[in-house]
Parts: sequence; C-alpha cells; structure tokens
Amino acid sequence: MARIAGVEIPNNKRVEVGLTYIFGIGRSKARAILAVTKVDFNKKVKDLSTEEATRIRKHIEAKEMVEGDLKKQINQSIKRLMDINSYRGRRHKMGLPVRGQRTKTNARTRKGPRGSMIKKKK
Repeated sequence: MARIAGVEIPNNKRVEVGLTYIFGIGRSKARAILAVTKVDFNKKVKDLSTEEATRIRKHIEAKEMVEGDLKKQINQSIKRLMDINSYRGRRHKMGLPVRGQRTKTNARTRKGPRGSMIKKKK
C-alpha cells in the first residue's frame, strides 16, 4: 500500500481512483495531479514505481491543501462566520440548514430527531 499525505491508498485500485481516498482530492484534481507528474491514469497503485509515488507525494505536499490543513481551514472559516454573526454563522450556531433549505418539514439531519409532543405512557 502506498502512503500519501498520511493516507493508505489501496493497491488494487487505479491511481486516479486511489488518490480520491485523500480528503480534499476528487477525480478532477487527481487527474490534474497525474498529468503534472506524468503518471498513467490507468496504472494500478501496486504497479507504481517508487519514483512515481515520490513524485506524486512531493506534488501533493507542495501544491495541494489536503487532510488536516484543509479541515482546519474549513473549521476556521465556519468559526469566522459565527464570530462576525453573519446569517450563515447564526445558522451554524443553531444547527439549522445553512444554504436556504426549508425547515418546516424536512431538515431532520441538521435538526436532529423530533421531540415527541406527547409523552409516551409506560
């Protein structure tokens, strides 16, 4: 198994798909990385030479923001919204949908389970 950015990439997958196991890298970014590092998209991870794996690893470390750094940046952005008390920040604080979805019905994922109106008898 190749280890890139602290993530074990499965051997039996194509490199293009294997890179998507890293948080912050999707299919299009994986293709771009492989094009820059001149690695074949269809090659399996187990067939990568150590030189190719090193090129991919160095490119990701130098150019891409992935895993912990990206998660930290996302959390800081949400915290900034909450600190400046913007509409989106208030929605984050209250645990309600942030992007304009309706809440009269639905939104159970963000709001949590329904509170029962009538207590159940034992």
